[in-house]
Amino acid sequence: MLDPGHNGGNAKAPSVINKQVPAGRGETKPCNTTGTAADSGYTEHAFTWDVSQRVGNALSAKGIQVVYTRYDDNGVGPCVDKRAETGNNANAAAVVSIHADGSTSAGAHGFHVSYSNPPLNSAQGRPSISLADDVRDSLRDAGFATSTYLGTNGIYPRADLAGLNLSTRPAVLVECGNMRNAAEAATMASPSGRQRYADAITAAVLSYLAG
Repeated sequence: MLDPGHNGGNAKAPSVINKQVPAGRGETKPCNTTGTAADSGYTEHAFTWDVSQRVGNALSAKGIQVVYTRYDDNGVGPCVDKRAETGNNANAAAVVSIHADGSTSAGAHGFHVSYSNPPLNSAQGRPSISLADDVRDSLRDAGFATSTYLGTNGIYPRADLAGLNLSTRPAVLVECGNMRNAAEAATMASPSGRQRYADAITAAVLSYLAG
């Protein structure tokens, strides 16, 4: 399952996306957010949608069944708990949630990959860690720098992400880079840059599924 972060209509539906939903570990959080954007105005939701489509098309061409949490970039939501539910109901062999960060810290750049930690079920243990390692290794092999500001060596375990906490399938979230960094924003805004991200994520999923 591919989970393109956010959605193009979220900004026009605050009453929907601000509603509290289950986030795992006894917590709640807003249904969704608008996501971030580059200084140029290029949005995270557009980036994640485009990359997910490229990844999905490449995987489908290999005979792999692909399920998405959303099928356009002009809707609202779905909420983070429903995104996890989609992967669970599909019995997905792997779940990859695609995002981009918006840190304003000076010099912050690079990607990081998160998984739910401490694990709440067996899928969140070794399977999710292995998937995270495959995504990290593939992005790094493709020439993308690991994060300078979050995590270690491109890996950032977290306990606060609902989509990961509520997943019963191997699941990771990748922040492909920092949209507030001019160089990374330019890569994300370019079709060739998005293809590079997609190729790396596709290779990671194929590696993981191959065992």
